[in-house]
Amino acid sequence: MTDVPAPVLEVEGIRAGYGQGDVLHGVDLAVDAGRVVAVLGPNGAGKSTLLKVIAGFVRPDSGHVRLDGADVVGAPPSELARCGLYWLPEGRAVFPSLTVVENLRLATARPESGRFDAAFAAFPRLDERRGQLARTLSGGEQRMLALARAFLAEPLVLLLDEPSLGLAPKVVDEVFAGIARFRDGGTAVVLVEQYVHRSLALADSAVVLDRGTVAFAGSADELDADEVGARYLGSAVSTRSRARSGRARRR
Repeated sequence: MTDVPAPVLEVEGIRAGYGQGDVLHGVDLAVDAGRVVAVLGPNGAGKSTLLKVIAGFVRPDSGHVRLDGADVVGAPPSELARCGLYWLPEGRAVFPSLTVVENLRLATARPESGRFDAAFAAFPRLDERRGQLARTLSGGEQRMLALARAFLAEPLVLLLDEPSLGLAPKVVDEVFAGIARFRDGGTAVVLVEQYVHRSLALADSAVVLDRGTVAFAGSADELDADEVGARYLGSAVSTRSRARSGRARRR
């Protein structure tokens, strides 16, 4: 019998909060290398708290977080980053006073080589703006720069919190194409995102959180995006997601 490799990231029985009661109530999640898990749910469901627990910024009251088989609960964020976990929070997450190339240099100790070329190939807009200060980039370009920095870091696990927030539909397309590059390169991706259709089209599996508990966990193909949007996010979000992304699935 062939041994099945353990998921590169496992979250088991996580209970966590901020001092006035738990936000997460026994949450489980697992993602393999080269796979994407979409974490969906309404505002306040605990999605961002879950990412902060995994990244080491919030210590859980109970439960386990295993990175590449090792329990890392209690490890500081800096140590988790060195072990291959990369958290990209909501917002721009770049150094505004540095150029595009300077931002990228901070993400890797390697000299500019083929990896830089690959980053610019993944985000072509940045190639045209190598010497431009990050603060002069558009919001979408800054988000791409943040993703390009993560790309250079070659993480085992990438945590993304609302990467499409506030972006125009065309830019969202480019951001999601960039996320697919991480998956195709073998990175395990945990994607917190409001666009249900886009998320499920990209993801291999999905977890739906509702008031800090897991309402669904399984294959993304098992979920109806319209039903998820209407039940947990509101029909307006579901309709907007469908209009921007269509119903195509990655095969």
